[in-house]
Amino acid sequence: MPNKMKHGSALQALSALALGCLTSMAFAQALDAPVQVERQINEKSATSQTRVSSLARQTQDLLTEYRSVVRETDSLKIYNDNLERVVNDQRSEIESINRQLAGLEATNRGVVPLMLEMIETLDQIVEADVPFRIEERRARVERLRDMMDQAEVTASEKYRRVMEAYQGELEFGRTTEAYSDVLPTTGQTVDFLRVGRTLLVYQTSDNSVTGWFNPVNRQFEELEDDRFRLEVKEGLAIARNEKAPDLVMLPVPAPEAAQ
Repeated sequence: MPNKMKHGSALQALSALALGCLTSMAFAQALDAPVQVERQINEKSATSQTRVSSLARQTQDLLTEYRSVVRETDSLKIYNDNLERVVNDQRSEIESINRQLAGLEATNRGVVPLMLEMIETLDQIVEADVPFRIEERRARVERLRDMMDQAEVTASEKYRRVMEAYQGELEFGRTTEAYSDVLPTTGQTVDFLRVGRTLLVYQTSDNSVTGWFNPVNRQFEELEDDRFRLEVKEGLAIARNEKAPDLVMLPVPAPEAAQ
């Protein structure tokens, strides 16, 4: 009887142990499933977080790029608005220039004949005047004539040069000068003394010959009166600033009697 009881107790103990093991295994299996699910959730969460972070960076980059494009667009709009105003102003200026050119062409049709006439008048003045620096003055008239045929010289520049030549001729009437040149009658180089446009006298370098331009017969003549020799020499020295200004007696032509 006692042996049977011990044997039964052992069986009960083994049964309990086996049941406990089965229960532990079932509990472990029951716990393993949620852990596996949680692990999968964590992995998916990490993957999602990575994608979210990547999308966030892309979004920030796109936002930065968008703001840059907006700023550039605003700058281009401001630039285009300004450029449009500049172009409109240039168009207005072109129209104004075209109107001025049309008016200038009409002005040229009136000014060019006037300038040609002025050049011819200047030539007549030079030829009728006392022949001081005559070759230089003739050459200036010829340069003016040639200039009128040059297309690269503007009408305004042509007019300026013509007026400059007239101004130069006017200055001759208010100045006195001494210069060396060839005497037309002998071909000899002499010293000329010009007093305005009124008197032109000359003297050789050795002071042996003194003469003047006679405006009556328009000829160069020697002065027979030796008293003018020292006066002319004195006048030449004054004109060259070699001596202080002083009164000199020169052979000024008498006024012509009225007819």
